[in-house]
Amino acid sequence: MNSVLDSAVLFQIGPVGITQAIVTTWAIMAILVIGAYALTRRLDLRPTRRQAALELIVATLDTQIVETTGAAAAPYRGFIGTLFVFILAANWSSLVPGVEPPTAQLETDAGLAALVFVSVIWFGIRAGGFRGWLKSFAAPNPVMIPLNILQSLTRVFSMFVRLFGNVMSGVFVIGIVVSLAGLLVPIPLMALDLLTGLVQAYIFAVLAMVFISSTVEDGARPLCDPDIAPSPTKKDS
Repeated sequence: MNSVLDSAVLFQIGPVGITQAIVTTWAIMAILVIGAYALTRRLDLRPTRRQAALELIVATLDTQIVETTGAAAAPYRGFIGTLFVFILAANWSSLVPGVEPPTAQLETDAGLAALVFVSVIWFGIRAGGFRGWLKSFAAPNPVMIPLNILQSLTRVFSMFVRLFGNVMSGVFVIGIVVSLAGLLVPIPLMALDLLTGLVQAYIFAVLAMVFISSTVEDGARPLCDPDIAPSPTKKDS
């Protein structure tokens, strides 16, 4: 008996089975790459409506990054923006008849979570060097090293479980209602699924940004916090 968590294998490449989730994922990536190229290949100092809309989206993303972390947006804009747009497109692909969203599969969500885990390490090392990244596990006290290592693993695990659970539950509910009530009744649920997909993409991207910024800040912070260390005695003038 096939599990409901299994994605249908469409064809084989040697010993590797290519599932529907893999095909949909690559199709989404191709559409996003081609769309990004088409939308940005003719930028001008006097923006058109299309360019103005794109600049507004980028400015909104930058504002969200700054408000969430207090960090400059430029180093993280590409990764966080791509993560959000891909998850949003993957979630909304469920609205295409016959397409199951890749984010309803454990392997896709685990891959996204692993990508966030690697990015936390990358940005941490990039900001404070390898020693600075290792030092982040000793914040605020070296006694916390085992707990901080465990936390870095469990928080990424919770990200992919949350994303998988919410997307899969939406697919289940809509599928059950369609089978029982026909095609027209589930339309309000499909609208709700759009909102849920948007919220889940937003939450995943925000959590990724929070995890990255916390590692960068901890790696740049000295083990003896200057805010709590005794201030030096001022010399009398």
